[in-house]
Order: sequence, then C-alpha cells, then structure tokens
Amino acid sequence: MTHPCGSGADPAQRILAIVRQSLRRGHTVEIDGLGSFRAAAEGGYEFIPESQARVFVAYAVEDLAVVRRLCDSLAAAGCNPWLDKDKLLPGQNWPRAIENAIEFSDAFVACFSPRSVAKYGQFQSELRYALDCARRRPLDQVFVVPVRIEPCEVPLPITRELQYTDLFPDWERGVRRIVRRIVRSVRRAVSTKRPPPELLKAV
Repeated sequence: MTHPCGSGADPAQRILAIVRQSLRRGHTVEIDGLGSFRAAAEGGYEFIPESQARVFVAYAVEDLAVVRRLCDSLAAAGCNPWLDKDKLLPGQNWPRAIENAIEFSDAFVACFSPRSVAKYGQFQSELRYALDCARRRPLDQVFVVPVRIEPCEVPLPITRELQYTDLFPDWERGVRRIVRRIVRSVRRAVSTKRPPPELLKAV
C-alpha cells in the first residue's frame, strides 16, 4: 500500500495529509488569501478567516523601489499587499500563480508610471486579467484601483470607467485615499471568507 504522502498518492490527498500532520503537531496552517486552520481549545480544528484586505500590486519592474514603499504603506494601514517579488516561489508556475493571486485578492492596485504605461509585458497582461475579474464582481465593489506614482497619461479605457489616485505630491494623503476605497468596498467580503466546504470537511 502506498503511503498517503508518497509519490503514488493523489496530489490533493498528499496536501491534506501534510495539513493534518501539521495541525496534529500544533502548527497553524495558513491558506493564502483565505485564512488559517488551527487547533481548537475544545478539540478538533477551527478556521480563522483572514481579516486583512488582500491587495494585489501590479507594476513595471523599473518602479520596484517606489512600489515596495507603497506596499509598506499599505501594510502599515492594515492591508495585506501581494507583491510577486516576495510571494512567488522558485520553480512555481508563475503565470498561473499570478492569476490565482489576482482572483483571490480583495483589490488590485495598478501602479501607473511612464514606464508601465509605455512598455509591453506583464503589467499590461495583469491589468487586463484584473479588469476581467472585476466584471464578475458585484457592481458596488471596487476592485481595480488605478494609482499614479508619477505624472503620466493613464490609458483612456481606464479613465473612462475608473477614478485614479495620485501618490504625488502628497504621498500620505494618496495612501489614505487608496486604503479608504479598498476598505469601504471589501469589508463585507473579507469578513465572510471561507475555504471550500470540501476542505473544511476533509480537515
């Protein structure tokens, strides 16, 4: 018979076996974007929903330094920023990982600059995918949050539908406006996050 963690086991069963083993050892198991499982005082396990708004941050690589500053500001304001340079693991299928991160985020912050507007590549791809995700969300929920980190021309398809925020000349004021827009829109969604029912039953 094959061990549940062995190479012959179904991948989902291997993951569940690792989760159960970690919980039995008293560890907390975090499910990225949803929350954490931990041992309950009365026995068994409990799920603690993630309480912070998860924010995917899209940018051009040339703007990484200022974008890291923005992520620090968002984290200090109580958000949970998702930055590819910090979250992607070696060997990970990064295109699919990024799509998953966008889908499971509460908000998508698009950082516009002369570099990100002009260049072809990942920023444009992520922005298009986020706009598709936004169309499937409730109409009163803000998802795509355009942000100018420097003076630049925001594309017309964005400005026709969405109001952007400037992080200049007053950085702190800009960050406050971003956080207000995110928190007002997603407070209800963050409080009702749940993992798939089949995962709750399996654990």
